[in-house]
Amino acid sequence: MARRGLAAYIRGLEAGIAVVRHRLSLPVGERGTKRAAGGYRSRREWHAKSRRLTVLVARRDRAVAEWRAGRVRVVRGGKRLANTRHHLTDARLSEGGWRGRWDAARMFLSADGETGKRYGNETIRITPDGHLSVKLPTQLAHLANAPYGRFALAGAVVFPYRGEEWADRIAGNRAVAYTLHHDPDRDRWYVTASWQRKPAPALPLDAVLTAGCIGVDMNDDHLAAWQLDPHGNPVGEPHRFCYDLSGTAPHRDAQIRHALTRLLHWARGCGVRAIAVEDLNFDRDKTREKHGGRKRFRRLISRFPTSRLRARLVSMAAEHGLTIVAVDPAYTSRWGAQHWQKPLTTPRRKTSRHDAASIAIGRRALGHPIRRRTAPPRNDQSDRYGHRTVQAPPDARGCDGNRPPATDRPHGEPPPNGTRKRQPSASTTVQDAPRTHQRVQDPLTRTG
Repeated sequence: MARRGLAAYIRGLEAGIAVVRHRLSLPVGERGTKRAAGGYRSRREWHAKSRRLTVLVARRDRAVAEWRAGRVRVVRGGKRLANTRHHLTDARLSEGGWRGRWDAARMFLSADGETGKRYGNETIRITPDGHLSVKLPTQLAHLANAPYGRFALAGAVVFPYRGEEWADRIAGNRAVAYTLHHDPDRDRWYVTASWQRKPAPALPLDAVLTAGCIGVDMNDDHLAAWQLDPHGNPVGEPHRFCYDLSGTAPHRDAQIRHALTRLLHWARGCGVRAIAVEDLNFDRDKTREKHGGRKRFRRLISRFPTSRLRARLVSMAAEHGLTIVAVDPAYTSRWGAQHWQKPLTTPRRKTSRHDAASIAIGRRALGHPIRRRTAPPRNDQSDRYGHRTVQAPPDARGCDGNRPPATDRPHGEPPPNGTRKRQPSASTTVQDAPRTHQRVQDPLTRTG
């Protein structure tokens, strides 16, 4: 794993060196394109980046030398905890307290499951009654206190979460992996059980959308969600599930987990079977050379856990029997604010741009156009300027079929026989795509 991390570090340095060299070779102030960055804005920035190129090359050469020598820099127990040893006063720890945390962090006791073995694991075995025993290696066989070279613990193991599912697996001798770890603060031992499920059968997209869906707009500090009926109309009030992405990685992960739990519980209460989210990916936008001096924006997208949030949402939704529909994120915020923010704002409810974007996401998942109505008529028509107040339902199209024969023929001419053969022209815009068009199901991305 450390070798893979070092290889990824080298690849990142080489990519950064290539971009900086390319921008340094361009004239100062040259504009870039969507696919390639342009030159630097000033001579001062060009000089600073030339110095940074030297630093990146030195780091790359040092990392390549370590890779070729087979040397990796790994601190078993964590670099931060190792550095804390030199600052015990600031950390408010004694040497004994730090030693307990250090030993607990360095200890690794885990065993993968084995299908067909007794209770699903031969090395770490837990019976349905909670009795735990460990198969000792040959060098420690003299410490065994149970038959067949096993060491049995006196305490009982209890799984308050998913205990019934765990008991069902070990009763069928299906594989269960266990990990034992010690918490020095509580002075307690914990057992983590994990197993792999069979993939759930994929339901047709139209079947899971029969009851509508919930559109979710993911943001830096909250999830904006709104329930939509099968026709794409918002139902009830918008909901926001807030989280705080500051602090440590475990804190951010817990915040995301709690927000998704509240979202899934609300979705089950609404009776829907699908949740629509954007298929976001900020990997190409997280580099220093992509957005220049916009440090705040780069920090924002760097800490935004798009892939982690999406993966956790998919796994947690499967537990609740919900389906996740990923849609194209293009123009959802802009079109949602343009067509839905103002009409849904009332004196008692202020609809935000993110709430309107959640409606756009849900309508795109349902196959409806994002905008509410067609463009208003021109001012020289009989109904004058303004939005129409009466609209036909999405499936009722007034121009289906052949056009009727013209009635403004010259005087004395015979009426034409039959009807005209030219079909009405279809709209060429994405937003006006009718529901009668055939939709293709994509397991990852859904575009409107």
